[in-house]
Amino acid sequence: QAQLVESGGGLVQAGGSLRLSCTASERTFSNYAMGWFRQAPGKEREFVAGISWSGGSTGYADSVKGRFTISRDNAKNTAYLQMSSLKPEDTAVYYCATRRRVLFSNWAPSRYDYDSWGQGTQVTVSS
Repeated sequence: QAQLVESGGGLVQAGGSLRLSCTASERTFSNYAMGWFRQAPGKEREFVAGISWSGGSTGYADSVKGRFTISRDNAKNTAYLQMSSLKPEDTAVYYCATRRRVLFSNWAPSRYDYDSWGQGTQVTVSS
């Protein structure tokens, strides 16, 4: 079973920045689209950003567009989420996920399109 490990979360003041990383244990990471999701207490897990297997296509939730940037380095089996101008409402556990069932695919906004998940990393934005 492929393993995804998120890192880079923490506590930051509103207006600050953080960069999350998601490192995969498998070399075939480069074959899969991946996404970042988040889940706040009492809320459903929601799409944040996605990136195609090649990195050529990206997509964002409206709530983070213009503030977050998703990228990937397939040589390092790692994807990133650069978060800037953070707001208290960005506070959540952030998860990365891959679409392992479909090779060489584009990103998708639904969590049900992803089948391999990391354990999550907490991001807390103070006001």
